[in-house]
Amino acid sequence: MTQHTPARIKTVGAGQLKKILHDGAELALLDVREAGQFGESHLFFAAPLPYSRLELDAGQLVPRRSTCTVLCDDGRLGVAALAACRLEALGYSDVSVLEGGTRAWAAAGYALFAGVNVPSKAFGELVEHAYHTPRVTVEELARMQAAGEDLVVVDGRPFSEYRKMNIPGGICCPNAELPLRIGGIVRRSGTRIVVNCAGRTRSIIGAQTLINFGVRNPVYALENGTQGWFLAGLELERGSARRYPDYLDEKQLPGLRKGARTLAERFNVRFVNAALVQEWLRDPGRTTYLCDVRTPEEFEAGSIPGAVHAPGGQLVQATDQWIGVRNARIVLIDGGENIRAPVVASWLKQLGHDACALDDGVKSGLKGLPAAKPTLPDLPAISAADLKKAMDGGACTAFDLGPSMHFRTAHVPGSRWSTRVRLAADTRNKKTPIVLVSEDTDVARLAAVDLFEAGVSNVKLLDGGLAAWTRAGYATESSPAVPPDEQCIDYLFFVHDRHSGNREAAKQYLAWETGLLAQLDEQDKASFKIGPA
Repeated sequence: MTQHTPARIKTVGAGQLKKILHDGAELALLDVREAGQFGESHLFFAAPLPYSRLELDAGQLVPRRSTCTVLCDDGRLGVAALAACRLEALGYSDVSVLEGGTRAWAAAGYALFAGVNVPSKAFGELVEHAYHTPRVTVEELARMQAAGEDLVVVDGRPFSEYRKMNIPGGICCPNAELPLRIGGIVRRSGTRIVVNCAGRTRSIIGAQTLINFGVRNPVYALENGTQGWFLAGLELERGSARRYPDYLDEKQLPGLRKGARTLAERFNVRFVNAALVQEWLRDPGRTTYLCDVRTPEEFEAGSIPGAVHAPGGQLVQATDQWIGVRNARIVLIDGGENIRAPVVASWLKQLGHDACALDDGVKSGLKGLPAAKPTLPDLPAISAADLKKAMDGGACTAFDLGPSMHFRTAHVPGSRWSTRVRLAADTRNKKTPIVLVSEDTDVARLAAVDLFEAGVSNVKLLDGGLAAWTRAGYATESSPAVPPDEQCIDYLFFVHDRHSGNREAAKQYLAWETGLLAQLDEQDKASFKIGPA
């Protein structure tokens, strides 16, 4: 796909954008390419907003529609200009495109970064350097476990990720839960605590969280996490179910709250009341995010209208998944215990964000604001049986809009893989009706918008997606090499393959993570406010 930027779309040059990034004003810098393309090379402060999900996720990433917004691609795809038109149609009033995209940025002498969640990952490395966070190697941990030493391994990742693989004996306790739950896991003050994740960031942040909170036990980060354990030839556990106890000793809460207040004062974290936050939400000149940092189970039981679920440990290590506007306000919400929110805020402050804790959390009485939802076209549904007949008779063309790796594993026989940005071109000159296959019906409905504008009017949606096809008893086919790697623009191989036994991918990932600091310029480093150590 190659398009020229329409004359009515504003552009901004690389040098001008570099200045804007560090002027202290609000800015949404969004890379609208698909996840694989973004992960191969992007600007340091760019947040990913794939065109395939643009209207679905724009409201969460950039809730205030008058925010200064700059979109980028590689300078040749034309998707940034297309996305700019879409955002303007949604009511975004200050949208520009980075002229020349990432290619022009690099040509101006500025660094491009591979990988995902790069600011948070670089932050983790800076934290380790600034605080001299204690660490143990996987070999040292294995020796300590074999010797029966008094230690506990806590895994700072979400339970779903922990279940895939974990250090033997490790207990799942996501980072944001650590200060609140560690007392129920570790009973003796002399017990060593080793915090791990899959790689480095959450190990470092989790360990330093306990140290900053004043936990008296010796605390260490496990160097290189489960990947380091795997690369050392050690066996990981899979499918484990150990997790922190749900029970909280009410007698401990006053001391924990005092510790959280002390931590908040140390890092200049404000506690704000519901009335002030409600006023902020009505402010047309400043962006305010509401982030609920509790567990998935707590969030599903109810939260404040307009709040997004951003588990605290994940919010710190993948901030750009939730926060698309630099220099915005971030209000963190916990269960009313006033412990998890200020702890997470202490890290976001050091990341350079204006973060605060909502006093009394979900019990504060904050009314919030309901999240706006985009208007999507309705698509006529086609049953699996009718699609089977149509495919057998050559009476339709099916396009699978799911993840490329899922397509390789299983898809409707005869269907093709595509994504929104390519779909109009892929359907050109097709005379038969188009059937879209997707587990996410909203993604399919968004893609249909582009088809309609391209003049394709006969578009249907497989009712129930591939799951309905298999439930009907119809066979699927696999294609391990189709789409070929170069077309899998939604998949970043070295990030994902490290979890599937690919040793080279694991090595590449760890080398990437530890090498981030060497790429940062002084302005980028200065955006972080790490300390006091």
